[in-house]
Amino acid sequence: MAKQTVAADQAAAIGPYSLGVWAGDLLFVSGQTPIDPATGTVAATTVVDQAHQSIKNVAAILAAAGLTLDHVVKATLFIKDMNDFAAINEVYASHFREPYPARSCVEVARLPRDVLVEIEVVASRV
Repeated sequence: MAKQTVAADQAAAIGPYSLGVWAGDLLFVSGQTPIDPATGTVAATTVVDQAHQSIKNVAAILAAAGLTLDHVVKATLFIKDMNDFAAINEVYASHFREPYPARSCVEVARLPRDVLVEIEVVASRV
């Protein structure tokens, strides 16, 4: 199976990786941090604003592939501080709707550019 990649003008990779890779009917979206694609800088300082920007970046990649957040079947959230779990849940719930994707959320020691949240997803076109 040949890999097909997805690029998006409204999201940016900050390393040597593809923003999205199709594998059959599944799209694997690389972890998105709250980087403003227009400036290449961290878009916000609060975990709430960073979570919104990270999801916005995920949505841009999905849109470039002809999908929406409704196509997400699995999400993984990496957060700097588990004390932010409730706030991130509120942001997450404002972007995703039932039936919610399967999800994992883990606290990590450090994220690229010292951001507070990173989100990766797997979406299905069927």
